[in-house]
Amino acid sequence: MKVTIIAIGKCRKNSPEAMIIAEYVKRSGWDVVIKEKDNSNQEDEARFLQASVPSGAKVVVLDERGENMKSVELAHKVENWMLGGTSEICFLIGGADGHLSSTRDKADLLLSFGRLTLPHMLMRAVLAEQIYRIQTIIAHHPYHRE
Repeated sequence: MKVTIIAIGKCRKNSPEAMIIAEYVKRSGWDVVIKEKDNSNQEDEARFLQASVPSGAKVVVLDERGENMKSVELAHKVENWMLGGTSEICFLIGGADGHLSSTRDKADLLLSFGRLTLPHMLMRAVLAEQIYRIQTIIAHHPYHRE
């Protein structure tokens, strides 16, 4: 499975968040790639996010309006996509002002990680861990506990 995190804002190379992200990407057996763009206006950000999604990829837009799922529920959704022939998933993280409706409309899943406001770089670290967790749930690895 190829997973692409497409995000607004650039993570500093040796920041604590970058180290956490790198650790979970390294642990993952999936091909995890991060594409970034500097913050700009919402229209430019939306164009970048939408243009970065390859044809045929499932799109998960992280948005406060999204569904708040348990990790197991998200893992089952991803597993069903895989069983249906999906080979790539893109997670879209918007800028400080969030996503335009044109980006949300392209989502196969609108996903919320709760109602808290988190810094964008910390959100990437949380997402990287969840991608690893999803993989372990699908593989029946004991990392995840309910």
